Amino acid sequence: MYLKTLSFLAVILFVAITAAEARDQIRIVGSSTVFPFSTSVAEQFGKVSKFKTPIVESTGSGGGMKLFCAGVGQKHPDITNSSRRIKKSEFNKCNKNGVGITEVKIGFDGIVLGNSKAGPDLNFSLKHVFQALAAKVPVDGKLIDNPYKMWSDIDPSLPKIKIEILGPPPTSGTRDAFVEIAMEGGAKKFPSLKALKKSNKNQFKAIAHTIREDGIFIEAGENDNLIVQKLLANPKALGIFGFSFLDQNADKIKGASIKGVSPEFEKIADGQYPISRSLYFYVKQQHLGVIPGIKEFVKEFTKEGTWGIDGYLVDKGLIPLPSDVRKATMKAARGMDTLSM
Repeated sequence: MYLKTLSFLAVILFVAITAAEARDQIRIVGSSTVFPFSTSVAEQFGKVSKFKTPIVESTGSGGGMKLFCAGVGQKHPDITNSSRRIKKSEFNKCNKNGVGITEVKIGFDGIVLGNSKAGPDLNFSLKHVFQALAAKVPVDGKLIDNPYKMWSDIDPSLPKIKIEILGPPPTSGTRDAFVEIAMEGGAKKFPSLKALKKSNKNQFKAIAHTIREDGIFIEAGENDNLIVQKLLANPKALGIFGFSFLDQNADKIKGASIKGVSPEFEKIADGQYPISRSLYFYVKQQHLGVIPGIKEFVKEFTKEGTWGIDGYLVDKGLIPLPSDVRKATMKAARGMDTLSM
């Protein structure tokens, strides 16, 4: 009886200590593309609510998912931002570790191939992009190591300048979306690779998603601002980054056209611009009511004055969801609907 009483008291004491040590501040990780939007909402939330300003970290979409899905408890983040939808493997990891998820799509973004305003005006096809960046490309009916060093090697209509492209690492959602949309799109322009996608999807993806490692493509980290700085130092180089960073640095850099379509707000919103993607954040349901302010933060993010057509996130470069989609997404987000895949 005495031992049982001690055990019971130990449990009570543990719960009391855990409650006392619980974070009183929301912790957000994930995408560098969503980072400026999430930071703006966090700052506004800190001003207008009774809650502390959330901590927002830029870890990359993949890095954020890894942290988010690792488990439940105060050492794990409450929300992760992502510049692509959660993968089935990540969802399964969350599920395995007892993490229930609410998915919130916040808007759209274009992925830009940009260069300094001092550099040339450029217009690429998706095929050009694949030929410039893939580790292996079809040449004369054979798949060989990428031989192209100059843009003009790919197409005589392109400038006679060295191919040099700065971009994000494999943990980046921008990179994930870029290889899925741009690289796969370009690979399918080759009849042999288009046929391969039908016969062996995994082999096709391995070819389309593998970026060359011979110095033409340079990993520049998760910080898109660093890519912008490097482009200013080298006007002949190109960088891969989100439209919001082009929008915020329009006095310094410009975006290449893709298939004759320039990366502009309206053209991304209506689907004309070929390389565009959806942006998300994900909420850990088990932290609701434990970490204060999560529901209220989601409410702030999904206000019309935040993410709507005249919201303050538009000034940061967010391309809003259509009105009817925003309303449905807001209802699901505020109701903390559980994601299933």
